[in-house]
Amino acid sequence: MCEATCGLEITLDGDQVTAVRGDPDDVFSHGFLCPKGVALKELHEDPDRIREPLIRQADGSFRRASWDEAFEEIDRRLAPILAADRNAIATYLGNPTAHLLDNMLYGPVLLRALGSQNRYSASTVDQFPKQMSSALMFGTGTTVPVPDVDRTDYLLMLGANPLASNGSLMTAPDMRGRLRALRKRGGKLVVIDPRRSRTALEADEHHFIRPGTDALFLFALAKVLIDEDLAAPGELASITEGIETVTALAEPFTPDAVAPACGIEAEQIVQIARELAAAPHAAVYGRIGTCTQEFGTLASWLVDVLNLMTGNLDREGGAMFPLGAAGHSNAAGPPGRGRGARFGRFTSRVRGLSELFGELPVACLAEEIDTPGQGQVRALITISGNPVVSTPNSRRLDRALKQLEFMVSIDVYLNETTRHADVILPAPSPLRRPHYDLALYLFAIRNVANYSPPTLPPDPALPDEWVTLLRLAGIAFGMGPNADVAMLDEQVARALIERETKTAESPFHDRLLDDVLAELEPRVGPERLLDLMLRAGPYRLTLRQLEAAPHGLDLGPLKPRLGDALRTASGKIELAPELLVADVPRLRAALSRPRNGGLVLVGRRNLRSNNSWMHNLPLLVSGPEQCTLHVHPDDAERYELTDGQEAELRSRAGSVRAVVEVTDGVMPGVVSLPHGWGHDAPGAELRVAAEHAGTNSNVLADELLLDAVSGNAVLNGIPVEVAPVREPVAA
Repeated sequence: MCEATCGLEITLDGDQVTAVRGDPDDVFSHGFLCPKGVALKELHEDPDRIREPLIRQADGSFRRASWDEAFEEIDRRLAPILAADRNAIATYLGNPTAHLLDNMLYGPVLLRALGSQNRYSASTVDQFPKQMSSALMFGTGTTVPVPDVDRTDYLLMLGANPLASNGSLMTAPDMRGRLRALRKRGGKLVVIDPRRSRTALEADEHHFIRPGTDALFLFALAKVLIDEDLAAPGELASITEGIETVTALAEPFTPDAVAPACGIEAEQIVQIARELAAAPHAAVYGRIGTCTQEFGTLASWLVDVLNLMTGNLDREGGAMFPLGAAGHSNAAGPPGRGRGARFGRFTSRVRGLSELFGELPVACLAEEIDTPGQGQVRALITISGNPVVSTPNSRRLDRALKQLEFMVSIDVYLNETTRHADVILPAPSPLRRPHYDLALYLFAIRNVANYSPPTLPPDPALPDEWVTLLRLAGIAFGMGPNADVAMLDEQVARALIERETKTAESPFHDRLLDDVLAELEPRVGPERLLDLMLRAGPYRLTLRQLEAAPHGLDLGPLKPRLGDALRTASGKIELAPELLVADVPRLRAALSRPRNGGLVLVGRRNLRSNNSWMHNLPLLVSGPEQCTLHVHPDDAERYELTDGQEAELRSRAGSVRAVVEVTDGVMPGVVSLPHGWGHDAPGAELRVAAEHAGTNSNVLADELLLDAVSGNAVLNGIPVEVAPVREPVAA
C-alpha cells in the first residue's frame, strides 16, 4: 500500500480481523502507522474484491468461472497470437507488483516466457528518470542514494512530499517524526515545491518553484559552488570521472540567469548553495515532482551531482547507499566494477521511443494498440494495474483497449482498466500471503530485514499468485493451460541456484546444484527463492532467522560503501554520462524560453491516496473531499473562478471538470489536481470509489510530452486553459 514498510500488529478472532495497529516492537517503524495500514482490514474484507475468475460473455457481461476454465480460455485465445507475433502481446505492471513477493520473483518469469518487447509499467510515470541517472552514474538502477535523514544536518528537498508518501525511493516510516528530530537537533529542512505541501509546512524554509525548472535551479546551485570554490568532493574525487565536464556545463546557469525562469530569487539561490556547502552533513533529495517533468532525468542527475560536489555522497548524514539483505544487484558479483547501464536496445514501433530497463515508455502504449501495421499490439496482460486512470491521455488508452483482440488481467478489482478484460484472475488477500519487501529495502534509510508469514491460512479456492503467474508462463511457453507448476517452480529455483554456483563471490560457488536445492527443502515458491537470496546476500541470513524475529532484524545504519557498490564499466563514478551531457543544450535553451503567463497543471499526493484502488476503502476516502482543483487567489480572480464551484480544464489531450478550491498553498500560475481519481467509468464495480469519483487528471496529461532522455511522462507542468463552468440560463 506504500513504501514505508511499517510493521503491523493484527488482532484476529478466528479468521476475522478485529484490529490493526502499529507494531511497537518493529525494528524500523517502532509502532508508527498511518491510515493506510489500518485500512488493510477493509481491503481484506471488501465485498467488491474479486474472489473467483471472471470470463467475459458475448453480451459484454462477466460470468464466474473455474480456474481451469479460465486458463483454457486464455490458452485458446492467446496461443494463436503468440504463434503469429510475440511482440503483439503487451504487458503492463502496476505499482503493487513492487510490493509483492510473488510478483517480484515470478513476474519476470512470465515476461521472459512471453518474449515480447512490449513491456510497460507504472515506472515510466514515476521513478525511472532517477533510476536511469543512477544507473548511468553508478552502474545499476537500484544504486540510488537516499538521504541519511536520521543523521543529516541540512536536507534540501525538491518535488517530494514524504509526509504524504512516507518516502519514495526512500523507504522511511514516520517521516514527520524524523524531520522534526532533524530540526530539534539544530538541523534545517528546506523544501522547493510549487505547492505548500504537508512536508513544506514542516520545513524551516519553503520556496515556490515554477514546475519543470528544478534542473535549472540545481545547476545554478552547482554554479555557485564552483564559482565560490565551495565544491569539495573529498575522497570520491579519485574515483570520479567528469568533474571538469560538469564544471564547463554549469557555466551559463548562473543564479541571475536562472532566477527569472525558476521563480526563485538569485540571492536566495546563492544562500541555499552556501548553506548546503557549509553544513557539517547535508543531503539533496528529489522525487516524483522532479521525475515527472520535461527535464526529469537531468534534475535527478543534478541532485547527486550536488551531493558529490559538497562531499556528502556516500557519507554519514549525506546521501548514502543502502545494502539490502536480498536482491541487491550492487552487492553481487565482483565489487567495484560491472557492465554499467545500457539503454536503447530496442525502440517502440510507432514513435521510436527507446527502451530502458527492458521496458518501453507507457506513454506509447495506446498508439501501439490503435496504430495498424506489422507488430501492432493485439493482446494485453495487466497485473495489479489501472493504466486507464494512471497513464497519460487516459481516454485514448481507454478507447484503444476496446480494440484489443484479447486481454487478461490479474487483479482484485473490476476497475476502469480490467472492465475491458476478457478474463480476470483474482489474487489472494495480503493477509493470506507471505511478505518481504524485496524492492523497498533496497532504498531504505536504515538496513533492515523483516519477513511476515501469511497471517491467515490460504483460501483453497484462491491459489497463490505465483501459481497463477507460472500457469500463465506455461501457456506462453507452449505447455498449454495445465502446465506442471511444481516443475516450473523447480526450474526457476534451479536457474537461480545455478547463477550462484557460477559466481565466485557467492557462498554457493562450485556447490552441487542438487545439494543446494535439498538444503532449501521443504520450501517451495517464493519462500524457497527468498531463502536462497538471503543466504547468498551480504549478511548471509536465512529465512529461518527472519521467521524467528517477527519484529524484524535491525542490520544497522547505512555505511559508506560506494567503492564496492559501483558497477560501472570504468569502475568509477561517471559524473558526466554522455546521454545526459547531450541533453544539457535542451535545458540551456529553456533559459530563454518565453513565458506567456498561462497556467500549468501539477499533481499532488494525499496521505490516504497513493494508488487508485485505495479509493474503494471507506477509511481512506472519508473526511473532506480530496479531489479538488487547487487555484491561487490571484488566478481565481483572473479567471473568475469561485471556491466550491466547478471549473473546466483543457489541454491538448482532453478536458475535464473539477471543483475549485482557492488556496495560497499553490503558487500563482499553477493549478493542482491529485493523481488517481476519475471513478465514473461504466462497467467498473467499485461502489465506494464511485461515490467519490473525482476527476481523472490524466485525461489532461499529454502522451506526447515526455522527458527526452528517459521517455518518462510529463505529469507536472502541463499547459492548461481554465474557465468557470457557467450553468446555462433557463429558457
